[in-house]
Amino acid sequence: MISPWLRSLGARIAFLWWLKGIGTTVFMTLFFWAYFQILNNPANPPVEVPAIAIDHWVGLTPWAYGIYISLWVYVSLPPALCLSFRALMHFGLWVSAMCAVCLFIFWWFPTQTPTQTIDWSLYPGLSMIKGVDAPGNACPSLHVASAVFTAFWLHRIFGLIGAPSWLRWLNPVHCVAIAWSTMATLQHVALDVLAGGLVGMLFAWASLRTADRYRKPLPI
Repeated sequence: MISPWLRSLGARIAFLWWLKGIGTTVFMTLFFWAYFQILNNPANPPVEVPAIAIDHWVGLTPWAYGIYISLWVYVSLPPALCLSFRALMHFGLWVSAMCAVCLFIFWWFPTQTPTQTIDWSLYPGLSMIKGVDAPGNACPSLHVASAVFTAFWLHRIFGLIGAPSWLRWLNPVHCVAIAWSTMATLQHVALDVLAGGLVGMLFAWASLRTADRYRKPLPI
């Protein structure tokens, strides 16, 4: 017998699946285009974000690469699980606003991570990241902001479908692991992560609060 929460999960995934797939693909394509345009053409010279004590505790961990890139699957889950077109649009507008604010900061107040004297060719996975994503667009970490925003939305959705406790706990654990991976791959320093976490919490709180205040309830 299939559990009620699994049936609910399946129904959410099936709802407008084609639109969700196309929308997520288009959004990510446009985002990466804007991200790399700004990375290569900032309005001002970038400032290096200093390392703090936490950065010395978190060393380079090559296998964190897998957790780092898992973000792109993780952030696709909330839109994939939205139960209505209105909720899908609401989510899209708020995550777009968050990305737009961060991209503006990257453009006008560019920052970069400290220079590392590491032979990245010894780490094939990390070498690919370093070759594509230069040490800019650092603070706030949009990687972390997106993970935190996603965690809040998944927490709401999992609560609505009555998901088991292990799944509800897996959600924040995955979010924290992604935040850690940004430091363990040396893509970000602790200050980037803290700033990104604050941005993600602010936009997640605002998006869910406004969803609750609609005159007609928004079926997330």
